[in-house]
Amino acid sequence: MSQLWNPAKSQLDGLPEDMASKLSMDTKATSTRFVHPGTEPLVPPITHSSTYLMSSVDDYLRILKESGYIYGRLGNPNSDAAECAINALEEGAGTLVFGSGMAAISAALICFLKAGDHVVCQNPCYSATFDMLDKILAKYGVETSWVPAGCNVDEYKNKIKPNTKLLYGETPCNPMLAILDLQKFGELGTSKGILTIVDGTFASLFCQQSIKFGIDISMHSCTKYLGGHSDLTAGCLTFKKLEHWKMMKRYQSTLGMQLSPHDASLLLRGIKTIHVRMPRHSSNAAKVAQYLEKHPKVKDVRFPGLESHPHHELAKKQMKGYSGMIAVEIKGGIDGGKAFVENLHLAQLAVSLGGVETLVEHPATMTHGPMIMSDEEREEAGITPGFVRISIGLEDPDDLIRDFQQALDKVPA
Repeated sequence: MSQLWNPAKSQLDGLPEDMASKLSMDTKATSTRFVHPGTEPLVPPITHSSTYLMSSVDDYLRILKESGYIYGRLGNPNSDAAECAINALEEGAGTLVFGSGMAAISAALICFLKAGDHVVCQNPCYSATFDMLDKILAKYGVETSWVPAGCNVDEYKNKIKPNTKLLYGETPCNPMLAILDLQKFGELGTSKGILTIVDGTFASLFCQQSIKFGIDISMHSCTKYLGGHSDLTAGCLTFKKLEHWKMMKRYQSTLGMQLSPHDASLLLRGIKTIHVRMPRHSSNAAKVAQYLEKHPKVKDVRFPGLESHPHHELAKKQMKGYSGMIAVEIKGGIDGGKAFVENLHLAQLAVSLGGVETLVEHPATMTHGPMIMSDEEREEAGITPGFVRISIGLEDPDDLIRDFQQALDKVPA
């Protein structure tokens, strides 16, 4: 069959003979473009091009009005493919992907807030989100009121002012794993006409679909469970309403926050296995959490799947599996916490989460440490000196338990 084929063609093959015969090697090297034979690849190829060809001047205006590709900052086929897959799982009106989770969060805050507006957010939350609201946006006249993570939604309601434009939540929250009641949170936002955003990174969109509970914008750091392999940085926003997607698309393009084609391709690859990975993350974490809960050097364990978790019944109601995140307080304060994380062999000491490998970090000195939060702010958030955040990977859980056991043996009694 392949003996019937012909060599690959370029657009230069169609030039008039008198022009083609005079082309220099310089021009051929820079201007030869392969003409695709027409069949569609199963996996979208990575489109590295920063700009796209127009067949006519009118093409430019048509694409602006309808859809298509003009320039990489405005969109690319790989990002569109990832957005399509995420939106199918979230069941929203549309998704946008960004260069990082914080790019997605920052873009949303810039798009939907202005000077004089008021936000109600939980504490603790992701440290960069805290920094963005508490310090950066405060410079531009945006005020934030804080409520305890995992609080009754009435506490959000009690903080609402005439100028409140946004209610922001995380569930499970970073790093304490408190659970927000999504149904009541969505109902509060709808009843008051206030936009709601939920960061569901710790759950993944497999274990939790925020849009179904009436949330306006579902945010995920795709660096974590959606990518799943610790080899890309990305973020996404999925919208309940098309009008909000359209507003955000303009800001994403103007702010230059589009996800690169290469990272979008890796993200799409990760999404294809999320339904296989998440049940294993969840079951591994459940087994490890049950072990840690019984250990004499562990003061407290937070995992939504444990009956001892204060929001276990709520998590059971709104989550499909409990994901792979565990929060533990090691006895001995900061010395105990550091001794534990620094003596592990299989589990790796690193920030981030949601990959195939188990990662641990010490929030009081790392993600929520003195470079981000003061001692008073950490105390208010409930982040104790011996607190450790664990992202359980896909290893054999018994191997992980043995690793945690030998590290705990080295924690001072």
